[in-house]
Amino acid sequence: MSSPSSLPAQLPIVPFSRPVSGAVEIPGSKSLTNRALLLAALCDRPVTLSGALFSDDTRLMAEALRRLGCTVVENETARTISVAGQDNAFKHDAPVELFVGLAGTAARFLTALCAAAPRGVYRIQGTPRMNQRPMKGLIDALRALGAEIRCTGIEGFFPVEIHARGLRGGPVEIDASESSQMLSALLMVGPLMDAPLIAHYGEGVRTPFVAMSMNLMAQFGQPLPAACGKTIQVDNQTRYTLAGSDYQIEADASAASYFIALPVATDGEVSFAGYTVATPGSLQGDVMFGKLLESRALIGPLNYNGHTQLITATGHRNGITADFSTFSDTFLTLAAIAPLLNGPTTITGIAHTRKQETDRVAGMATELRRLGQGVIETEDSLTITPDLAALRAARGTVIQTYHDHRFAMSFAILGSHDLHRDGKAWLTIDNPACCAKTFPNFFDVLGALRGEENTETKKS
Repeated sequence: MSSPSSLPAQLPIVPFSRPVSGAVEIPGSKSLTNRALLLAALCDRPVTLSGALFSDDTRLMAEALRRLGCTVVENETARTISVAGQDNAFKHDAPVELFVGLAGTAARFLTALCAAAPRGVYRIQGTPRMNQRPMKGLIDALRALGAEIRCTGIEGFFPVEIHARGLRGGPVEIDASESSQMLSALLMVGPLMDAPLIAHYGEGVRTPFVAMSMNLMAQFGQPLPAACGKTIQVDNQTRYTLAGSDYQIEADASAASYFIALPVATDGEVSFAGYTVATPGSLQGDVMFGKLLESRALIGPLNYNGHTQLITATGHRNGITADFSTFSDTFLTLAAIAPLLNGPTTITGIAHTRKQETDRVAGMATELRRLGQGVIETEDSLTITPDLAALRAARGTVIQTYHDHRFAMSFAILGSHDLHRDGKAWLTIDNPACCAKTFPNFFDVLGALRGEENTETKKS
């Protein structure tokens, strides 16, 4: 397997000269891995996470837990992360420096965790872009619960310095409209507070990710937080614990979206061995992407037999209109292949993605226009009108990724379409190594599906 660092600065995407046919192994969920790492660090005994994701974001989270005093052992070959020594956490006399890179989950979860600690000084910072991402709602809520948090740059943003003395719990208002991770972070440290947490939140929160956090808390031994309207109550009488010592991480539904869309671009079929996120009871809201494409006949029926999920092309490529507010990490996947569809595609419910790794709405509009496509952009939506002639004329276009992994992977699926029927690359991805954030071997997986005779990743 090639590492992201071995990829060229710009990677031409070699299209599929025949319909795709093959199996894909999807990495573990980033959202679940980082949540489970946090909860494992709060458990009363050692925990091993199996099927864990190994990526920039999860490594940053694991390293932060080490710095906080836990013993964290990563085995990438076995895809396990073991967390032990929880009783040694938060016992440093000197300030602890934590770096979260561009990992929003690590940033929000660690801020809440350190604020809930009984003692210590914790300094948390990220990349310049992370220091621009929303934190104010979480910081305000933690302060209302008794936290001493100093914003050492711009008020309401990273970097922060936390002087921990625990959190009192009780009722609190939190504005999590800009990122549901802020509400999730607050809920997951609720059991550490002096009184039951009663969190009130407003409009615009992506509740599937909050539900993911609540259900995961229950799997780690907490009473399921009680939700009523826009109020969630978290008990503080039970320490986190796991029945047994092993927790299995689900495959990543967001990562799966690229290979669910691949047969739309190339025809053929892709199978997912052990792709359990398609089953009822998945903790991930992004499973809705496959169900959306199935409902609009862009792919065939999602038949899952307990071992394999099969994605098949139908030959239908009609443009669609859909609200992505509850599974917005996958909107770029659909937007990137919209130039191949017949008729306009309208994607709504995506305003909050303007404050993620980059302004994803504006970035997607820019790159599609670079490919000659008609784009109408509003604060909360994109309407994409395909222009196949303009797409063919845009041969040689270099797609900018804005250091955002989802741009690289989404447009790689578009580039897999044999637009000129000559098997030659017509689209190039700038900075393909940014996929290390959540799917480090993405281009290896794509190349293996394409077939070794067409793989040029190593030659570029």
